[in-house]
Amino acid sequence: MAQTQPGTGFQKRHIDPDRVAPLVGALDSQDANPGVRRLRAWAEEALAVRPGERVLDIGSGTGSQTRALAAAVGPDGVAIGIEPNPGLRAVAEERSADSRVRYTEGDALALPLPDGSVDVVWCERVLQHLPEPGKAVAEMARVLRPGGRVALLDTDWGTTILHPGDPEVVSALTSAVLNGANPCSGRRLVGQLSTAGFVVDDRGSQALLQDHRSVAWPVIRMLGESAVRTGALTEERRDALYTELAEAAEQGALHMSVTMFGVVAHRPA
Repeated sequence: MAQTQPGTGFQKRHIDPDRVAPLVGALDSQDANPGVRRLRAWAEEALAVRPGERVLDIGSGTGSQTRALAAAVGPDGVAIGIEPNPGLRAVAEERSADSRVRYTEGDALALPLPDGSVDVVWCERVLQHLPEPGKAVAEMARVLRPGGRVALLDTDWGTTILHPGDPEVVSALTSAVLNGANPCSGRRLVGQLSTAGFVVDDRGSQALLQDHRSVAWPVIRMLGESAVRTGALTEERRDALYTELAEAAEQGALHMSVTMFGVVAHRPA
């Protein structure tokens, strides 16, 4: 449940330049989350990136996963990070001194690459921000060569568990996530890949657990404010939930989690 920034699309017009520093902090926190690290390790093993391959990381952020893919392709390969946020691209470039890594501006719905030009696509926590994620998956199919592989990793906010907490209130919180773009993205990955003509090879998941002794207030308040703003919750019900969660944390009895899913597939030769 490390996600802290809602969005309505992986596109340049939705970028707030004043939020680069908070985004970097959130992405660094996500990189350190044990559940994220385990799901990435599973996906990397299933993808089996080979030396000399050309890989694409859509939504590369600070470039942490792009650098990992670059290490896998070795000195004869290339790793390209697509990131529409210029501030995040600057951070990624600053953190990377590897000539095999290149970061470029781009839109998930119109990737700036020719047909059949990459061997592997990695796309993590991007589709949840897109109202039409199927179009992005179709773009991945377009740029992949026949036999190329793809890994999609995404959060499913519909799996959010907060305990204690009224289930109706928790449902109202999660319904307001991402301004309604694609909050249940994780469960839709398999169907979207199949629709785009991919063959699914493997599936995985990880529950992202929070500390049972403290409330992840940036996440909870983001959800609560969004739910009140959209009319899904009253301020009174939101504040009652806040009190319940804080009391549970003081007793070491809090449960906060959300599940991320991953799917690895290939484009038929």
